[in-house]
Amino acid sequence: MADDAAAPVDPKTRFAGFVRAVARGATLGRALALDEAQEAMTLILAGAAEPVQVGAFLAVLRYRQETPEELAGFARAVRAAFGAETRTPFADLDWPSYADRHKQLPYFTLAALLLAESGTRVLMHGVAGVGSATTPKTLTALGIAPARDLDEAAAHIARTRFAYAPVERFCPTLAQLFALRPLLGVRTAVNSFAREINPGNAPHQLQGVFHPAYVPTHLAAARLLAQPHLALFKGGAGEVQRNPEKALSVTTLHDGTAGEEDWPSVSGAERHPWRDEPLEPTRVASLWRGEWEAPGPVAAVQGTAALALKLVGRAATVEAAEEMARDLWVRRDKAKFGAR
Repeated sequence: MADDAAAPVDPKTRFAGFVRAVARGATLGRALALDEAQEAMTLILAGAAEPVQVGAFLAVLRYRQETPEELAGFARAVRAAFGAETRTPFADLDWPSYADRHKQLPYFTLAALLLAESGTRVLMHGVAGVGSATTPKTLTALGIAPARDLDEAAAHIARTRFAYAPVERFCPTLAQLFALRPLLGVRTAVNSFAREINPGNAPHQLQGVFHPAYVPTHLAAARLLAQPHLALFKGGAGEVQRNPEKALSVTTLHDGTAGEEDWPSVSGAERHPWRDEPLEPTRVASLWRGEWEAPGPVAAVQGTAALALKLVGRAATVEAAEEMARDLWVRRDKAKFGAR
C-alpha cells in the first residue's frame, strides 16, 4: 500500500521559501510573520540552510529593514538554541553589548560595575568585536574574566553581581553569523536582534541603538517578547552609553506600557574628544582607579548608571537617579578593578 503521508520538505527547500518571501521585490515581497522568522532562524542555527541562502536572506533584510515580528522571531529561535526558557533567571539587569566596531571607549562598563557593586545583578553579553576598544578587552584590563558559559556567568553573578558572557561561548552558531559581516560588507539583522535575547532572563533590560529611527522597532519587538521592563535610547555607536553632552530622550516599557523620559545633559559646556582620544582600554581601568581624570568620561559613566538606576526602580526620578549615580561614583572602591 502506498504511503499517504506527505514527504518531508527538504530544509534547504523550506528555507528557500523564506528567501523568496522577503526577496520577491517591492510588489510581491513581504515580511515574515513571527513564527516564520523563528523557523527561518532555527534552520540557520541548525546549519540546515546553504551559506548562499543565509547571505541572500540577511542582505535583503538589511536593505529592507527588519520588522518587530522578524526581530522577535529571530530572538526566540536563538533563545531556544541555548535553552533560555528553561533557565532560572539569574540577573536583575540585562546589558547587551553588540556594537562590534567601537569608535569610542566603552566607559559604560564602569556604569555596569557601579550598579553591581551597589547591589544590582548585571549580566553583560556581547560579541568579541574588532579593534582595541572592545568591551571584552576593556573588561580584561579591569581584571574581569569572561564567563565560559551561562552556568559560569550565573556563578559569577552569585559571587560578584556582575558577569560578562561572550556570545561565542553560550551560542557559537550566533557568533558565526556575526562573522559574516566582513563578507557581506554591512551589518545585518544579527546586530539588531542580538540585543533582544536576554540570556539571563532579567526583568530589566537596557538597549542602546545606533539611530533613533530603530527605537520603535525594538520597542515593538520587546513587547512581542514580553520583556517586562526596558529603557531604550540612542547610544554611542549603538551601545548602552549615554552622551553626557546632549539631552537625551529615553523610551521605556513597563509591563506593556510605553513611555518617554527626558534626561538633561549632565556635563555642561565642556566637550570631550570622544572620537579622537586613544582607544586604549587601560584608560577605562585608570578612570575607575582615579589615576586619570576626565570630566566627559566621568559624566558618561554617571549618566549611564543613572539610566540603569531609574530603570530597575532604585531611584524614583531622573534627579534622584543622577544624584545616586554621582554618590556611587564618589564612594566606589578604587582599588578593586585593574592593576597599578
